[in-house]
Amino acid sequence: MKLHWVRSDTGIFPDGHTAMNKLISILLACMLVSCEEPAILAVGLLESERIEITAESTEPITEILVTEGQRVAAGEILLTQDKSRVLAREQEVRAGIARLEALLAQQVTGPRQEVIEAARAALEAAQVQVDINQLELNRLQRLGANVATQERIDLASSQLDGSRANLNQASARLRELQAGTRDEEIEQTRQELRGANARLDLILIDKQRHELKAPLAGVIDSLPFEQGERPMNGSVVAVLLTGDQPFARVYVPEALRVNIRPGAAATVYIDGLESPVAGTVRRIASESSFTPYFSLTEHDRGRLSYLAEIILDTERERLPDGVPVEVSF
Repeated sequence: MKLHWVRSDTGIFPDGHTAMNKLISILLACMLVSCEEPAILAVGLLESERIEITAESTEPITEILVTEGQRVAAGEILLTQDKSRVLAREQEVRAGIARLEALLAQQVTGPRQEVIEAARAALEAAQVQVDINQLELNRLQRLGANVATQERIDLASSQLDGSRANLNQASARLRELQAGTRDEEIEQTRQELRGANARLDLILIDKQRHELKAPLAGVIDSLPFEQGERPMNGSVVAVLLTGDQPFARVYVPEALRVNIRPGAAATVYIDGLESPVAGTVRRIASESSFTPYFSLTEHDRGRLSYLAEIILDTERERLPDGVPVEVSF
């Protein structure tokens, strides 16, 4: 029997079997399509930990030592603020400390011998003055009322009392110098010195905070202020992206969540890179990102997703933040 070939939308078939062969071809095509169904992937972006460096002083910015996008080491100075006020306070406190140290040294070692000799001479002079006033009073009293008036006698008596008071004061001063400084006074001076040193420590801390440093190594993301501007206390003056590489922050579909643990291996596909990058799950949330009541039903809970962070295992140059990624586990 001679067969007649006919052309259909899916190929060329013998006449009489056109419908059946066409159906078989369609079924085979459907099976191939179903076998090539793409795997479920977690999607997200490359991100870094952000550290906001804030000003602790309202002084103007005197110098900015870095630029946006620059890599910095831990402890590197990013910018400085005017130190005129804090330097003046430091000088004042240091002068007070020097005075207290000198006073404490004097109290511990005691007075100089020259000071003691001067006090002894003052005591002798006071004693001489008492003797003179005593003699004058005795003389007036012997002359009697006919020669010396009562007014002169009373004046001589008051002068004698004054000279005796001066004698007592000079004697007490000499005894004080000979005994030295009391222990209580020395301890009081020591405590004042400790307080002054504590104030100096606070000033030095404040002085250091006029130099804003990077707490960790990373990349400068932004510098909101310019040189000469005066930021408010607590204002963000620099934003630092930490780490040698960003990490992939992705949303894991509910169907994959049960098999993913911290430490699990992952493959990260990054837009712009031809080959994928190996990664490791650092953490994954135990709660879904958004869980309204109806999403917990059997029909809708497959739409849930869980936030995860994937560490990239690559030695290439630091990748930029914000690049879309896909992750398979």
